[in-house]
Amino acid sequence: MHPRLLAIAGPLKDSIIPLSDGESTLGREPTCTLPVVDPSVSRKHCLLRSEDGCFLIKDLGSRNQTVVNGVAVKEQWLRHGDEIVLGDSAFLFLTEEESRQVPASRVEFDESHPPAETKLIYPKEVVYLDPDRLLRELPEKSQLSRNLNALLKIARVVHAIRDLEELQAQLLDLIFDVVPASRGAILLAEKGTQEFSSLYARTRHAGQTQLVRVSRTIARQVMNETVAILGVDVPASDKLRDVESLAASDVRSLLCVPLTVFQRVIGCIYLDSTRLGNRFNEDHLQLMVAVAGISAVALDNARRLEWLEKENQRLMEVSQEESLVGDGARMKEIYQFLAKVAPAESTVLIEGESGTGKELAAAALHRNSPRSKKPFVAINCAAIPKELLESDLFGHERGAFTGATSQKKGRLEIADGGVVFLDEIGELVPELQVKLLRVLQERSFDRVGGTRPIKVDIRLIAATNRDLNEAVRNGGFRQDLYYRLAVVKVTMPPLRERKEDIPLLTRHFVQQYAKKGHQKPKPVSREAMATLMNHDWPGNVRELENAIEHALVLGSSDSVLPEDWPESLLEHAPAADMTEGKYHASVKELKKQLIIDAVVQTRGNYVEAAASLGVHPNYLHRLIKNLGLKEALQDALRGGSRGRGR
Repeated sequence: MHPRLLAIAGPLKDSIIPLSDGESTLGREPTCTLPVVDPSVSRKHCLLRSEDGCFLIKDLGSRNQTVVNGVAVKEQWLRHGDEIVLGDSAFLFLTEEESRQVPASRVEFDESHPPAETKLIYPKEVVYLDPDRLLRELPEKSQLSRNLNALLKIARVVHAIRDLEELQAQLLDLIFDVVPASRGAILLAEKGTQEFSSLYARTRHAGQTQLVRVSRTIARQVMNETVAILGVDVPASDKLRDVESLAASDVRSLLCVPLTVFQRVIGCIYLDSTRLGNRFNEDHLQLMVAVAGISAVALDNARRLEWLEKENQRLMEVSQEESLVGDGARMKEIYQFLAKVAPAESTVLIEGESGTGKELAAAALHRNSPRSKKPFVAINCAAIPKELLESDLFGHERGAFTGATSQKKGRLEIADGGVVFLDEIGELVPELQVKLLRVLQERSFDRVGGTRPIKVDIRLIAATNRDLNEAVRNGGFRQDLYYRLAVVKVTMPPLRERKEDIPLLTRHFVQQYAKKGHQKPKPVSREAMATLMNHDWPGNVRELENAIEHALVLGSSDSVLPEDWPESLLEHAPAADMTEGKYHASVKELKKQLIIDAVVQTRGNYVEAAASLGVHPNYLHRLIKNLGLKEALQDALRGGSRGRGR
């Protein structure tokens, strides 16, 4: 075992850090066992402790958390291949020795015609696929016997490998053991086309990489006709011996066989030989058709698995981008509620201020419910005009009103079997409240202009930022509908009541924006974070997300500074427990003095002052406001006037 960290992101990227027995600390402090000069890493971020050959990682109260495989952890035993993220730095924990892989060669097609001397064979003619013929023709110690042993070995190996690239490499190695090929390629086609989505090529000698030219004409004929092709003597072909690419590669024989799964050709195996004494023959052709028959399903399955893993990773990333974020006490209560309620069929009412994540909570209920594979239909009752909302919800029949030229299914009907999320349910007009009550009671409704009730199987989740109890008392909302909606009820906490989640949310939005813009995430300075922590957030998480995007778009430095936030966030001084560090406080004071001096020297001409400072006048005004310099400048200018008067 060789425990080590491989840095894959951050200032230590591409370096390998050996791990010794005992404890090792990681952090920004030079005194740490493994110092990481990264402003997003805490002074003492985490420690690694070795016990009986195993390693435990423990977070030391870092501000950006210790993340293992995408999950923030306090303590966790590490396994080979685990990814550790500390701020903007990332490491792979490795214990096993990496195996050396033989590099793959490149593939290039030429458009020449196949050799003149060729032999075609169809699957039904292959002796290795005819058990009765094998029994009749199998003498002891024959070539046939040796080939059968090779086929059995190939069958055992290829069906035990799941990784596509490893499978192709092993398969070509096994083929080189029984066929005198100099080069080989496995070509897998895109489904329903003859365009190859996967090309893997190798040479016989390990470590040797060179161009492998594949005749596109031969490959297409094999794919089109489901036929195996043997080109015995390429130099003897009038059409091919003068082809510069084949002459340069010294190709003597060609062999290409189809890969077929359930009568569907998924690709082909291509081989060529460059040695005069190692030309392919009919026995090689027979053997390779059998090899293709054995390995086609394994190759197809490995390719499907590779696609599924990539798709799963993509969906996980989408899910993370659209999930609730936070690990404070209030959010843990929400997670517990969602976990209990998701498997049930009960109607749920989600209350909370705008921007608290009500729709994300509804989506989480759907995603973790038995209806997760059915539709999730979200409808904002406040965004659709009331005269259109009825048709949008329930649909309409042809001729139901002017412009109804055809029948239209409503959202409730489209969501059959799934979940309907009605956002801003408090804005629903009284006439539609009556219809919705019927849906909840009977799970049926009539289209606009229709006479036949339509049954639907839906789960309904509603959300509101209004006090529906107060609306019921005022007569603006039906009491019976309220009780039907509030079978199970939860209130999403406003951001001001869970400020401990602000650093985690900030990092989440910074990374999300950087990913969309293909940029490196910017660290958020301590002073900028202090501003966030001191804000009341009337717009909740949505306001925070907008503030972060504003700062990342308009900020001009390598990190997010307080002056980069929108003006609405800069009305308060930092909270008492988030005081500025000595360095940043000194920098801020220097900024203030430079601005005051420039404005006084230009006698209050802000355009000239901005020019002397090398900034845009608009940015100067923004700095003056953000740094709270208005009164100081007025006093300085009055003082300058008095000095000139004397």
